[in-house]
Amino acid sequence: MSFVDGFFLLAAMMIGVYIPRLLPMGLLAKRTIGKNFQTWLSYIPVAILSALLAPEIFMRNGEFFFAKENLFLIAFGPALLAAYFTKSLFATLLTGMVLVAAMRYFNIFA
Repeated sequence: MSFVDGFFLLAAMMIGVYIPRLLPMGLLAKRTIGKNFQTWLSYIPVAILSALLAPEIFMRNGEFFFAKENLFLIAFGPALLAAYFTKSLFATLLTGMVLVAAMRYFNIFA
C-alpha cells in the first residue's frame, strides 16, 4: 500500500467515524428534544451493553449454553445483585471478575 493510498484510507475512515457523530449534533443543536425521546435515548447504553454481554454469558462455542457448569452464568447473578444494590459499574465488574477468577482458580466447573 502506498503512502497516498494509506492517507486516503485513513481520511475515509475518519469521515466515516465522525459524520455519524457530528450529523445529529448539527441537526439537533438548536432544537429541544421531547421528554419521551430523551427517555428512549436513555435506554440505548443499556441495550448496547446487554447486546455485548448476553452472548458472552449464554453462549459457548457458538451454541446456547445454559448449564450449571457455565461460570459466567453463575457469576452473572451475584454481579446483577451488586449492580442493583451498589449502582456502581466498578463494583459490578469487580464482583463478576472475582467470582469467575475464584471459580477458575479452585477448578469449580472448569
